[in-house]
Amino acid sequence: MSGPQCCANPPALDSSCGVGHKEEIGGLKCYVTGPSHSKLALLLISDIFGYEAPKLSNGGTEPTLAVAYPLLALWIKDYGSSRSCHDFYMPLLIYLEIHDTTFQIYRKLADKVSASGFYVVVPDFFYGDPFQGDPFATENAERPLPVWLKDHGPDKGFEDAKPVIQALKSKGISSIGAAGFCWGAKPVLELGKYPYIQAAVLLHPSFVSLEDVQPVKVPISILGAEIDIMSPPELLKKFEEALNAKPEVDSFVKIFPGVEHGWTVRYKDEDEVAVKSAEEAHEDMLNWFVKYVK
Repeated sequence: MSGPQCCANPPALDSSCGVGHKEEIGGLKCYVTGPSHSKLALLLISDIFGYEAPKLSNGGTEPTLAVAYPLLALWIKDYGSSRSCHDFYMPLLIYLEIHDTTFQIYRKLADKVSASGFYVVVPDFFYGDPFQGDPFATENAERPLPVWLKDHGPDKGFEDAKPVIQALKSKGISSIGAAGFCWGAKPVLELGKYPYIQAAVLLHPSFVSLEDVQPVKVPISILGAEIDIMSPPELLKKFEEALNAKPEVDSFVKIFPGVEHGWTVRYKDEDEVAVKSAEEAHEDMLNWFVKYVK
């Protein structure tokens, strides 16, 4: 991965890292990088931890499904009587992400793709309120994930993205691509149903159904993980079939073997296989935008 050394595995948020800067666009605080004179822009929409997610760790004990599933059972016991399937399984994925080794990949990735001539914008769709803490905490949990999502649902992300895109166009931007990671996939998909953007990329999407995919009108690439409860390979293959039935819309669906949900932004540096797979996904994303955002 390329990017300033300060972005590599910081122990806490460092708002000064990255080669870009912060500014307000369309009413949202954004990390902006790339040539300001460019007519081509990319919008990166993060997962629930936001674009400034700090490096988090479980103290050196790596999470396993043997640990996560019992915790999921506790979550279901306390919260499950009126919860949907997504509310059941999302906490498991977030647990794995929270206790994984992470770093401020969004800024690094934004800086990386901006080198291809794109003006890259990473908005704070959570207004300084990304999800924090352990979603499995059932005692004294003031704001578990389902409660947080009531304030920051993907549908709200779609609405908040519209003024950002309008502001970019007012700056002279003529073509826009959007990439969504996990939570961010649904807002991007909604944007792709209208002429807001010219190309879309979804990476390990969450909250996306087959019915959501079918109306898309712009070239779309979906990059998924082999091990993913939110978008399992079976669902990704249905996405592919639905998109193939629309020859007027260029599409590409790829399932990366041996990786888990969130791998493109939540991998460990020491995991060579995961790093290679993440970089491959980043390259696929960039190639899609180079092809269609012009």
